[in-house]
Amino acid sequence: MSAPTSPVRTRPAPGTPGARAAAAPRPPRRRPWVRYALRTGSLLAALGLWQLLTTLDINLWLRFAQFPSATDVVREFADRLGTGAYWQDLTDSLTRILTGFALAAVLGVAVGTAIARSPLVSDLLGPVLEVCRPIPAIALVPVAILMFPSNEQGIVFITFTAAFFPVMVSTRHAVRALAPVWEEAVLTMGGGRGRVLVSVVLPGALPGILGGLSVGIGVSWICVISAEMISGAYGVGYRTWQDYTIVDYPGVFVGMTTIGVLGWLTSTAVELAGRRLTRWLPRTETTGRSAPSRKEAATP
Repeated sequence: MSAPTSPVRTRPAPGTPGARAAAAPRPPRRRPWVRYALRTGSLLAALGLWQLLTTLDINLWLRFAQFPSATDVVREFADRLGTGAYWQDLTDSLTRILTGFALAAVLGVAVGTAIARSPLVSDLLGPVLEVCRPIPAIALVPVAILMFPSNEQGIVFITFTAAFFPVMVSTRHAVRALAPVWEEAVLTMGGGRGRVLVSVVLPGALPGILGGLSVGIGVSWICVISAEMISGAYGVGYRTWQDYTIVDYPGVFVGMTTIGVLGWLTSTAVELAGRRLTRWLPRTETTGRSAPSRKEAATP
């Protein structure tokens, strides 16, 4: 009886895609501090251009004569950071966003999964949701005023509606795109529908769900600010509109900057949470495929 032989590793034939990929040099990766420096520099360059255009009172196709300068906005921002009204507005807007977005995330995933998995649910809810989906959430302000006893509940409803449809649609498409072979494997091993849902459907659709959540949080900020401008009593959107009515343009830009920073922070939080939840997924490096080690290259 002959001893078992170990498998022989062969090199890719010269000229094949495998050989070209193995021989391709790895592009240099930028150091973290270089990336941060580039991002900071681009932001400072944009602020410098803003300051230059407003200082020179440029009035060509775009008019910057009445535009507040970057230094005016910074001074106004610094003044408002020391007031309680600013932090109350920020807290109210964040509370509305987080409440509406949390409801949209839970119900959007549940409804999207149910529509994708059940023909009965798809027939019952699909037509109604598809008719309501094109309606802008801000157009529901009169409906919210009629339905809810307080403006606060109405604003949360508008925020929920804005985030619900991106999450629901992304979940529906992600669940329907799953390969049936994994579900069949679980069923073959004796697993039930609950096991399929927990072990196959939700993990497999998670990248698509996270994409819908990322879109939903951005749309929520757009709609909550608009709702606060129309029917709010507090909040960043309400304060921004009040500044506009009294022609306080630096205050308007403070509100716009606050909205941008809050939107960026919440979107980043959703993205980081998504990366943590999908650590088990293989990551594709943007810097290119790594070159083989010397040992691998020398192995026949």
